[in-house]
Amino acid sequence: MKLFTSVLLLTLVFLMFSCNQDSTIDIWMIGDSTMAAKSSNRHPESGWGVGLADYVTPRARIHNHAANGRSTLSFINEGRWQAVLDSLSKGDYVIIQFGHNDQKPDKKRHTEPFGTFQENIKRFIDESRDKGAYPIVCSSIVRRHFDEEGRLKDTHGDYIIAARDIAGKNNVPYIDMESLTRQLVSELGPENSKAIYTFTETRSDSTHLSVYGAKIVAGLFVKEVKKAGLPLAEYFVDQK
Repeated sequence: MKLFTSVLLLTLVFLMFSCNQDSTIDIWMIGDSTMAAKSSNRHPESGWGVGLADYVTPRARIHNHAANGRSTLSFINEGRWQAVLDSLSKGDYVIIQFGHNDQKPDKKRHTEPFGTFQENIKRFIDESRDKGAYPIVCSSIVRRHFDEEGRLKDTHGDYIIAARDIAGKNNVPYIDMESLTRQLVSELGPENSKAIYTFTETRSDSTHLSVYGAKIVAGLFVKEVKKAGLPLAEYFVDQK
């Protein structure tokens, strides 16, 4: 009887471990064009949310809801956030990256960095947590805008500071994609950094990533998640 009980207990432990290893999580991505998937006619333009798929293990599913031209305001007003929110489950992750279009002057998109921008980010945070999901706030990736001395310009201003600030005040993991991409693009320099962005014979785009750049930038996010020791790290493969 004791032997049977021991075997039964070991079997239960094994089954519990196996179920835990086989469980999958959903990663929801909300943001703008620098994160979004693109139609084939925009090739080789891509977003780092697409590149992230190269780093996830089979235990994670990515749902990239980022969209071209969206700010926190328009993402909410167009019902895009509600669609994500309705799909969230306990244990999911929500990766948030806005700022590029929040600084645009038109009423449909513009937000103030330490006003409506932070209010909208906080809404994403609070409503994600209400569903049992884990939000992660990111700053915008850097634009490839060099000055005459070959130094990258600051084109996002207070939106970077505001993203970090609201993440800190709400005890949310913050991944500084602006700093990470600034270092990458600065090291590559004005000419070599073109490979990261969408440069073709007919197009010179210093905002939107190329397919190659999307994978590289996604890799920076993964490395930072692992460096920070976030639980999400276990769902990413180790980079060579």
